[in-house]
Amino acid sequence: MKILYISPENTVGTLSLWKKAHEAQGNQCEFVTLFKARNDFDSGICLNLPLVMAKPWYMTGRHKYYQFYRGQLGDYQEKDGFPPIWNPHSKLERWYFSFRDWLWHFKIEPTIEQYQLLDFDIIHLEWGLEFYRDCSFVKRLVDLNKAITCTYHGQDLRTRGVLRAIDRVSKLNLTSEVDLLEKHPNMKYMFLPFDTNQFSLNVALNDPIRICHCPTNRHYKGSDTIIPICEQLAEEQKIEFILLENKPFDEVQSIKQTCDILIDQVHNRGGWGYG
Repeated sequence: MKILYISPENTVGTLSLWKKAHEAQGNQCEFVTLFKARNDFDSGICLNLPLVMAKPWYMTGRHKYYQFYRGQLGDYQEKDGFPPIWNPHSKLERWYFSFRDWLWHFKIEPTIEQYQLLDFDIIHLEWGLEFYRDCSFVKRLVDLNKAITCTYHGQDLRTRGVLRAIDRVSKLNLTSEVDLLEKHPNMKYMFLPFDTNQFSLNVALNDPIRICHCPTNRHYKGSDTIIPICEQLAEEQKIEFILLENKPFDEVQSIKQTCDILIDQVHNRGGWGYG
């Protein structure tokens, strides 16, 4: 069986683990990403497209735009619906995605042909997205009677919503976040894979206790609560506090293994159901 994953990026290396697992079962598996992964994860067949990225300036600009239409919470404002549905907020946004689709097709179409992406049996859409916002690639897959699966994470449902054309034809919808089960009538739970071989057993405690916080997004992780409290405890010499941001993945994993407590998230800003 030939399995294809399409994802904006290989966010935390999960796509590499899925590929390894599928190939261990004798299947062929490839993944295509729209832009280069952070932390040096394998980007698979990377299109390296313009007008999309995870850079701070891009995320801040998008947040400011959504504040104009959604209110103060902007990009963090949750949407209603079961499931929530994505729609452009303005003619400008509709034009932007139309222009982006047109610009991207000069790279996407040759890639589809070069890697024979229409010949795969199962197409797995990470984030519930394909190459184009108008879903024209999915429409071709439907015409070819291909099996389509979607995996949703965090903001995909909470703040963006499903794309109607994709949601109508998806045979299976998956999430690793329990709270997202309540946001879609046809959602199944699936644990995220992780590689246990990267860890080594350590039962000794540091003195003082060493606490680590490694936020990927300070807002969602509640870092504005975690950091001041930990810094105060560190000043009182009750703990040692390690804040890890914008460092290579391997370095972060190595430092984490020297810590006693890892604080990932507090509050309910980014959902509560992580697997």
